Amino acid sequence: MNETRILLIDDETIALTNLTHVLQREGYAVTACKDGESGLAALRTTDFDLVLTDLKMPGIDGMEVLREVHTRYPGVPVIMITGHASLDSAVEAMKAGAYHYLAKPFRLAEAREVVRAALELRRVKRENQDLKLRIEQLQNPHTLITQDLGMQRLLETARQIATSDSSVVIHGESGTGKELLARYIHRSSRRAQGPFVAFNCGALSEDLAASELFGHEKGAFTGAQARKVGLFEAANGGTLFLDEVAELPPSVQVKLLRVLQEREVLRVGAVEPVKIDVRVLAASNRDLREAVEAGHLRNDLYFRLNVVTLSLPPLRERRDDIPLLAYFLLRKFAVTMDRPVEEITPEAMQRLVEYDYPGNVRELSNFIERGVALAQGEVLDVEHLPQHLGRLTVRVFAPELAAAPATLEAQEKAHILQALKLAGGNRSEAARMLGIDRVSLWRKLKKYGVND
Repeated sequence: MNETRILLIDDETIALTNLTHVLQREGYAVTACKDGESGLAALRTTDFDLVLTDLKMPGIDGMEVLREVHTRYPGVPVIMITGHASLDSAVEAMKAGAYHYLAKPFRLAEAREVVRAALELRRVKRENQDLKLRIEQLQNPHTLITQDLGMQRLLETARQIATSDSSVVIHGESGTGKELLARYIHRSSRRAQGPFVAFNCGALSEDLAASELFGHEKGAFTGAQARKVGLFEAANGGTLFLDEVAELPPSVQVKLLRVLQEREVLRVGAVEPVKIDVRVLAASNRDLREAVEAGHLRNDLYFRLNVVTLSLPPLRERRDDIPLLAYFLLRKFAVTMDRPVEEITPEAMQRLVEYDYPGNVRELSNFIERGVALAQGEVLDVEHLPQHLGRLTVRVFAPELAAAPATLEAQEKAHILQALKLAGGNRSEAARMLGIDRVSLWRKLKKYGVND
């Protein structure tokens, strides 16, 4: 893991030495400079995460250092230190973009807290920038956005099976992105230049479902005033996606089975079948084996469709994807609504990450759309999210009773290990449970000798 690098500039030797010692004890890599000239020279050769500079120095003073940092290294916070505290100098420094203003003599504990807060701001800005850069690369509106290892393995499997014409069943809760995965398979296949046609099989009568899928001839039934090409013919040379396939009426399931077996479709009211070349991808939020056992899906149709099964995990099982998805959706809705919203506060993001999403990605999309609509400026905050997101789950880790109280360090180590166990070894999730960032968790694990 990269060290956190801090540049410290102060012409007072004692102050420089004391603050260097304090920051190094916190685990930071400190470069100490006695004047502005050497400080700017250090900036040109090293990437720093934070700059602390004295305001009043001979030669190049703190204000010039501040301007140089903001011009050449935007995003790096600057903390001003001075023994000449005055309202005018404080206002000037803050207007020029200083993160904070410390007046000598200051308490070292205060300096430590200000440094931690500034570095946390730097970390959040970096993560946000990384997310924006990654999102900018996702130009296709049907892209599956993920950094989750399980999802990446699923996509690799999808790429491998995309080269065949095998039927695929995509299983997942409502809102997990089953159609997006189907489109991903289509785009990765030899049929990518052909049509992709999607059809929701639910809540349709037998006649209407048959007409939509297979088409009909003129006069085939009352109201059939012209020949209609069905979705199988419309998808010829490409892919037909059947969502909620277990909801098809039984008679339509029989006709679908025949189409899959014979590779031809018979329009309603027609005599001659039409040859087709279509790959079928089916999806359901139900376990299709249970649908077969319950009599809702034909057993032979199940086996014809279920050559390969891909199961999409719910969003609550891939929380690391939530920030990436949130910023992607933020950009999308900011553009469509013509709003200036560009950022999500850490507090709002924490609420989003901790929510369990029974509606999955679709529900997250609704939250972000609502937030963009309500935000008055460039930032989406907690107040722009639904109120029920504030009711966060509280986990209590109860230590086992012992004959004598354990040391504080032993209790902290046990507490951390318990959080890791509950998080299934996921350190980001464990850090979230503990209310600390991932860097702090890493340091504590290193301190207690917990191996990777």
